[in-house]
Amino acid sequence: MSGAEGTVRDLAALPKAHLHLHFTGSMRQQTLLDLAVERGIRLPRSLTDDVALQVEPTRRGWFRFQRQYDAARAVVDSETAMRRLLHEAALDDAAEGSGRLELQVDPTSYAPFVGGLTPAIEILLDQAARSEQETGVSIGIVIAASRTRHPLDARTLARLAARNAGPVIGFGLSNDERRGITAEYGPAFRIAREAGLLSVPHGGELLGPSHVRDVVEHLHPHRLGHGVRAAEDPELLDRIVEAGIGLEVCPASNASLGVVENAVDVPLRRLVEAGAEIALGADDPLLFGSRLLDQYETARAIGFDDAELAELAAASIRISAAPEQVRSDCWAVCGTGSPPPRPRSRLQ
Repeated sequence: MSGAEGTVRDLAALPKAHLHLHFTGSMRQQTLLDLAVERGIRLPRSLTDDVALQVEPTRRGWFRFQRQYDAARAVVDSETAMRRLLHEAALDDAAEGSGRLELQVDPTSYAPFVGGLTPAIEILLDQAARSEQETGVSIGIVIAASRTRHPLDARTLARLAARNAGPVIGFGLSNDERRGITAEYGPAFRIAREAGLLSVPHGGELLGPSHVRDVVEHLHPHRLGHGVRAAEDPELLDRIVEAGIGLEVCPASNASLGVVENAVDVPLRRLVEAGAEIALGADDPLLFGSRLLDQYETARAIGFDDAELAELAAASIRISAAPEQVRSDCWAVCGTGSPPPRPRSRLQ
């Protein structure tokens, strides 16, 4: 896939899908500063010093991360702010060659400011449609529940997600993997799957293979948010590959949260060689100081050549919920022939 001898492919020109990006975490730092000034909110220096977050992989480390995330989320307190974040996320993805964005959001955090959960979701879906038209980036919304809240709250969100199936393409579960009992979220994910939504919970980031097994068994994922810890158990990894479960791998995030020492230490090569379908993602670029293209640059630093980088981009498209036209348009540039149908996990 290289050009002339001695050159490497421009990664921004490589069509790709961005499947692991959180709504608040997608915020531009300047937008954070603007909104904070408008509201008279004093931000912690850790959000304004242009230094990527770095914490230890402990409950205390997660608390530090969550405290910063909550401070950033506090400025998103209106319909106007919500619309701005979503549109700028689409613009940023367009600039990095992403033809498909699947943005994950827990509407519970924004509902109090706009009249409830339903209005919050409707605002997001309306702006997604507008931004798609204006930027050319195909956008799907993933409604996510939080492990910090009761599983019944997850069922409420799953029903709302199901009611909006189409523009809502998936249902997720995020926050600290050490919180909550995975099996208790199973009924919410069943509601989502029965509505045709993708099951895209987080798993295998802070916790190891046993947690991944728990998520696979009870939530029947089509994709795993992160999933990198599956590399520690070859038998588990083989099961994930055989089941057609995609992995959303976020090297910068894993490094910032102490899962690995450096982004290049993510076991990307091991996962790919095992046959895993992988979509690189930025997770929360506001906090981690690293966007989608940076993840591809990390893969290049690990040793992936242009052809392998193109295959990573193609895999991100394959495991997305992008419409067929979007998939075909992207595939025409980064792949050969026609893209295969979007895989569905066989763990139904």
